[in-house]
Amino acid sequence: MGCTEHARFYGCPRTEEAVGLAAVQPESCGGTCCALWRKMVDGENEVPPLPPRFRFRDLLQGEQTWPNEDKLHTAAVRSTSHQLLRIKHASALSSLVQVEFYTNENTVKERLKLFFIKNQRSSLRIRFFHFSLKLLSCFLYICRVLYDCGPRRPCLACQNYTLFGTDCPVFQNYTMFGIDWAPVIWVDRGVELWALQVSVAVVCLSETLLLTYLSYKGNMWEQILHIMFLLEIINTVPFLITVFYFPLHNLFVPVFLNCWLAKHTLENMINDFHRVIQRTQSAMFNQVLILISTLLCLIFTCICGIQHLERAGRNLSLFDSIYFCIVTFSTVGYGDVYPKIWPSKLLVVIMISVALVVLPVQFEQLAYLWMERQKSGGNYSRRRAETERHVVLCVSSLKIDLLMDFLNEFYAHPKLQDYYVIILCPTEVDTRVRRVLQIPLWSQRVIYLQGSALKDKDLFRAKLDNAEACFILSSRCEVDRTAADHQTILRAWAVKDFAPNCPLYVQILKPENKFHVKFADHVVCEEEFKYALLALNCICPATSTLITLLVHTSQGLEGQQSPEQWHRIYGRCSGNEVYNIVLKDSVFFTEYEGKSFTYASFHAQKKYGVCLIGVCRGDSKTILLNPGRQYTMHASDMCFYISITKEENSRFKFQGDRCKKDSKTRLPVHSIIASMGTVAINLQDTSDTPSRSSTLSVPSEPFKCSSKRPSIATVLEVPVSPVLHAGESDQSEDEAAPFWEDQSSDVYIMGYPPNLPYIGSSQTFCHLLKEKTPHCCLRLEKGCQHNHCEDAKAYSFWNKPIIVSAETAGNGLYNFILPLRASYRPKKELNPIVLLLDNPPDAQFLETICWFPMVYYMVGSMDSLDDLLRCGVSFAANMVVVDKESTMTAKEDYMADAKTIVNVQTLFRLFPSLSIITELTHPANMRFMQFRAKDSYSQELSKLEKKEKKKGSNLAFMFRLPFAAGRVFSVGMLDTLLYQSFVKDYVITITRLLLGLDTTPGSGFLCSMQITEDDLWIQTYGRLYQKLCSTVGDIPIGIYRTESQRPESLEPSQSQLSVNVDEFEDVREQPRRKWARRLSRMGPRLTGRGAERCGQQRASLLPRSERQELAEVVKKRMQNLGLYTASLDDMNGSQSSHSYVLINPPPDTRLELHDIVYIVREDPLSFIPSRKSSLGNTSWTGD
Repeated sequence: MGCTEHARFYGCPRTEEAVGLAAVQPESCGGTCCALWRKMVDGENEVPPLPPRFRFRDLLQGEQTWPNEDKLHTAAVRSTSHQLLRIKHASALSSLVQVEFYTNENTVKERLKLFFIKNQRSSLRIRFFHFSLKLLSCFLYICRVLYDCGPRRPCLACQNYTLFGTDCPVFQNYTMFGIDWAPVIWVDRGVELWALQVSVAVVCLSETLLLTYLSYKGNMWEQILHIMFLLEIINTVPFLITVFYFPLHNLFVPVFLNCWLAKHTLENMINDFHRVIQRTQSAMFNQVLILISTLLCLIFTCICGIQHLERAGRNLSLFDSIYFCIVTFSTVGYGDVYPKIWPSKLLVVIMISVALVVLPVQFEQLAYLWMERQKSGGNYSRRRAETERHVVLCVSSLKIDLLMDFLNEFYAHPKLQDYYVIILCPTEVDTRVRRVLQIPLWSQRVIYLQGSALKDKDLFRAKLDNAEACFILSSRCEVDRTAADHQTILRAWAVKDFAPNCPLYVQILKPENKFHVKFADHVVCEEEFKYALLALNCICPATSTLITLLVHTSQGLEGQQSPEQWHRIYGRCSGNEVYNIVLKDSVFFTEYEGKSFTYASFHAQKKYGVCLIGVCRGDSKTILLNPGRQYTMHASDMCFYISITKEENSRFKFQGDRCKKDSKTRLPVHSIIASMGTVAINLQDTSDTPSRSSTLSVPSEPFKCSSKRPSIATVLEVPVSPVLHAGESDQSEDEAAPFWEDQSSDVYIMGYPPNLPYIGSSQTFCHLLKEKTPHCCLRLEKGCQHNHCEDAKAYSFWNKPIIVSAETAGNGLYNFILPLRASYRPKKELNPIVLLLDNPPDAQFLETICWFPMVYYMVGSMDSLDDLLRCGVSFAANMVVVDKESTMTAKEDYMADAKTIVNVQTLFRLFPSLSIITELTHPANMRFMQFRAKDSYSQELSKLEKKEKKKGSNLAFMFRLPFAAGRVFSVGMLDTLLYQSFVKDYVITITRLLLGLDTTPGSGFLCSMQITEDDLWIQTYGRLYQKLCSTVGDIPIGIYRTESQRPESLEPSQSQLSVNVDEFEDVREQPRRKWARRLSRMGPRLTGRGAERCGQQRASLLPRSERQELAEVVKKRMQNLGLYTASLDDMNGSQSSHSYVLINPPPDTRLELHDIVYIVREDPLSFIPSRKSSLGNTSWTGD
């Protein structure tokens, strides 16, 4: 590039002149122009390096350059000037203006202010130096007092130094009010000490004057009349005067007042120190420091003042003065040492008055800060965070129920006993929560901090970067649940940004917001789990109870003191949980290496009483539930099993030898719970309680029975082919033909839902329609051009419908439909789904559900009997009532469920036989479900619940009949799922697989089968386990049992006086009926039509039971709506039974008629099944 190009490129203001010069006289340039412009550009882009150190002299001298830089700069300027003179277009530089910014900071005053005030570190060093000088001056004063050999003064008349007490004609009568003031005014100060004090005074005064000048803001008198400035003048100016007039060097100066200046400097120094270290939460420390320093200054001033004034009186020593001040300020007052002259007495009065004014103010401020600190929670020290293990719980509002559920579940694990829980909440601690945190059990392990997770300083207070985990919980009681999720998402982002390596456990409410926190280690979406549980409750009864008991920590001791047999066995089985162990390290499963999965599961259950439900390959993180008979167990496999306690906390006793294998981490005796697999409990004998042995005894001989029964095939030890199963080889392919004909239907197809409602929704293989249903046909109560039906009965459904009452059609309802339309559900057992919505759904939701068969919606409310009858409540299989978001908030917390409970109670009274599944916000409100005020049986259950609460049980509500039967569910009970994942990182994955929220190739699913009369020959649960494993490869995990309520089941003094409310009403109405008959005999006798009419009137006057009245009301409404009333009779039966769940019962548990067995079935897509049940009945039972 030539000079012409350079001139154009760099924007020379006289480009044309330069171009002409280069064209006419090219030799005159010689590249000088190019070099010149290159230097100019390089000079502008060059940034000089920073000086190695910032010195005070640099501030005073202004901008200085180093010697080498000066030389280079001078040479460059000279060379540039010489070249500019040789270039004719040098005048172009006159248009370039160099602008210098922040020139106001280049003045000497601003540089001094920067060094002494603005700069935090230099200001801290200067204040520390000033503080040291003040302490030195006080120390020099003490030295002067200690080495004072007697009061000396200069005699101005004779110019001699004489001791006080000698005769002097001038000062002999120098007294005032009878006191000789000469010892007070003059002291004996050595020259060396005087020189040191003068030097200190000169430095202090110079610094004070400089700082006063730099901090001047327009009002000089305010600076001069400041108390600290006046004290500085009093303590330093007299020493400067003695420099100019040496005979006054023994003049007394109250140097001890420098302690107040030192106190003031200390406060400023602490503030600068906090600014340097970025510590803002130090108000409590500052106030304590101010209080202590104020008290010390008062005592030191009083000591020095009394000692000096008493030089004209008792001439007290320094020690006596200290003794007197301590005794006086402590209000002891022995009286052996006291001031003699009135000035010292006046000083004592003044100092006590000042103390009475200043100290209470300081104590008040300290108490206020202490109370505020108690509210905010203070800090969690770094030293504790590095030496102790802790977790952080972030919540928007802390309720007592949430806190107790978390603490009870978290500290239920032995490994977590030494952990601390730091609660970070933006609101002030509640009174009930504060009362709980003061209990010794929690006060030493739980710390409450008031703060926000969005502020780094609050996260620093909680020492989140050193935490073992962080739990972020959503506020489910908010009306706007989406806004609550947004707050949770921001908290999760803030925590991840502050501590990227801290494990994160997040609870989210709505499924569409789940993908925002996908980075978290564990995420629990409330609506996903809630709707999946409610849906499975319709297929497998009491699935919600089964999952709740599995994810709660319990030792199985609940209900063991109850006289009811089902309480004991139900409470014992509730202690089962899911555990894991590596096969090669396990006593339970190590002998089954190389065997099939079903063989290992059956024999482990038979021998040890544990239920093997899944495995995970050592080189994989995928968990497989019941991988099937074709799966071979390996030494590196992680085994997942259901047991009372984990293997490490168990002890084994083999009858073949006497050796005992102790666990690696043994628990106390009361915590070692034996497995139930080898404990034979006689279910027919109610007098004996089950054994509580802490050992696992292996039976010496197998079960024997005198009666002959059909044999059961043995479970194959070697893995079999997935196509041909043991026990099914005798079935021909013709028997499987109907299965494939059902699959080739013209209406339904198998596939994945084409329209997913939200990001991250489950991809589940489902039953779908070949062509989507028009949106107008999805509405149940309104006909259209494609369909003229206006109520559920007009559709003539093959199966009974499932009705869901919800407020809005949210994305969570998709997870309710999904399990009911899963591919493993037979088409002939698909139940119609009717959504009873308070608000009309949007088009996106309709587009999602229009591909599923037999899914309808209806706009209405469960408050209206007409809407319930139109949607088919009179013949429905299940009625699912979802808690409404608008009712979750109430002035009284537990009143949030009031409307739902009353509505369900109305349904229960109108349709006693209807299976109602209800979701509540608070688990404590379950006692109001299906409430009978005069039912003695329910009253006894209430007493049992209170006893379990006193024992500290986490599952005190488990004996309530609606919960045990799976009729009520609270999503708050699933909070423990997130808490347990801290210790069991697999529990969320296994729960999602059981509920069908996740599908993994080769993994099984949860379903149920019902025991019929043809299956009673199997007799025991252990034989059923063997039968299922040997034939279809299913793994049973529990039993849902229904028993009738018998009055003799209670104690004689507590017999069930009225199980049925209707029977009680009938008894109460008997006197009224007698009165009606007696009244009818007193009237005249009629014949013919009159008698008939009178008979009808008499019949109408006879009182009817409440059940009859309610049935008549429902029948009249159905007739008015034009509905068929024959199905109403099936809903009028009385309920006099109770149901409960037995998780992993003992092998010798007797099977009863209508028992429903929970089974984990093999993946149906991994083989060609032949699903004719070998038990004599279909194994796809949904009831």
